[in-house]
Amino acid sequence: MPEIEPKNPALLSLEGLHLWHAPLSSCSQRVRIVLAETGKDYESHLVDLEKDEHASPEYQAIHPRGLVPALVEDGHLFVESIDIIQHIAGPDSELLACHDPELLKMGDEAQLDLKLLTFEFLFRGAPPPPAAAARRFQESHQNEWLKQFRRDFANGFERERIDAAVRRTSARFSRLNDLLADGRSYLAGDSFSLADVTWMPNFHRFALMGWPFEKTPYLQSWFERVSARPSYREALLNWQHEDVAGLFARYTEKRRSEGTGIASFGGLT
Repeated sequence: MPEIEPKNPALLSLEGLHLWHAPLSSCSQRVRIVLAETGKDYESHLVDLEKDEHASPEYQAIHPRGLVPALVEDGHLFVESIDIIQHIAGPDSELLACHDPELLKMGDEAQLDLKLLTFEFLFRGAPPPPAAAARRFQESHQNEWLKQFRRDFANGFERERIDAAVRRTSARFSRLNDLLADGRSYLAGDSFSLADVTWMPNFHRFALMGWPFEKTPYLQSWFERVSARPSYREALLNWQHEDVAGLFARYTEKRRSEGTGIASFGGLT
């Protein structure tokens, strides 16, 4: 979805770049990477997903589906991360020197599987929300898909659903690995581009889950290159608190030791 009309008229008077985002949101991470790469200043508006601030009437008046990120530039509102990163980069950006829209589309399509697997293999290690908080979310959020997803998570995802998400993810990573096998340095060619920006948060997230990236060595080498960029630390690592990273690592190891880690699904092993 490109630019949309703001429901909140106050957004029309905002000047400069304003970003509503969350620290661990992969789509927010994409946007922060581009902001870091371009060196553009922006005003940060954090949305606390743990407190369900994205379910508030105030935020849903900014993003009609109650998701992050949302970007306003001089009164113009954008709410899809792929649209946002292209808008921030601009048509003459070096980030578009090597451009493959299909890789951006594939990255966008990967988000639903990333979300499901993140909740299963990382977020399930945290205590569930209190019943009252879960009930308020169902009552206040207007995104029916997201509300159903929360209910499914609380009830436990079916094995078949997890397996299918893992298989689709594996196929995407294999395709990216095949692209890199021709000797290119980056996903779309020989220069860092929005395609790399799109996929960096996904690789980072799956690494936290213990994904067996040794099966895609070219992709593994690619991530070593892109994670050495200052934007990776500025946009991802600096927003990831040590206690959260520790929680993820412990839960990932617990699942692995029990034989229920991500590598045990979807035919990965």
